[in-house]
Amino acid sequence: MTIEYLGHSCFKLTESTGTSIVCDPYSEEMVGYSMPEVQADAITVSHHHGDHDCVGNVKGSPVVIDKESSFDLPGVEINSIKSFHDASRGKKRGENVIFKFRMDGIDVCHLGDLGEKCSSDLIETLLPVNVLLIPVGGTYTIDAEMAKEYVDRIMPDIVIPMHYRTKDCKLDIDKVDEFLNLFEEDTVEEEGSSIELSRTDLGEETKIIVLRRS
Repeated sequence: MTIEYLGHSCFKLTESTGTSIVCDPYSEEMVGYSMPEVQADAITVSHHHGDHDCVGNVKGSPVVIDKESSFDLPGVEINSIKSFHDASRGKKRGENVIFKFRMDGIDVCHLGDLGEKCSSDLIETLLPVNVLLIPVGGTYTIDAEMAKEYVDRIMPDIVIPMHYRTKDCKLDIDKVDEFLNLFEEDTVEEEGSSIELSRTDLGEETKIIVLRRS
């Protein structure tokens, strides 16, 4: 499978036979930079804010999945889990949908704009996770320290941070360095805009991979 980072919290996941999913497409007006042109078979939307639900940016005739459900595409299983956008059970920012994808024998989890504290109940629901796509910028989501707690308790093979401030981002969120500084230097890798993964790439120790938007 291939994971391509399109910026902010948006990724394109492509299964080996070609089935593709775009997670949380965003608007330039909200984020500060434009999203690359992309086509997909399905779109997942964690919540309806402009930096996560700009489905018009995805070409083709994709199915849009924005609620708790189970959905099958050729070679891909999609399951979603209700969570909260804040630490007050949604009283400030509402609900958030976490999506889990099973493709090519790999379990990928996109946490969306998760804002709630780490709990045993939620962790149990999420497991198992091979690849964790996690917000780290704080303000509107969990911050770097809470993200670290999620990583420590989920123990995925690969962690890819998202929803952090970059040069062109106009949102009031932290840079990715706040998160990376919480890990040993030899566990952090910087790659280009995408990575290809198979089961043989999954190891015993958690690896942090920083992707740069395409």
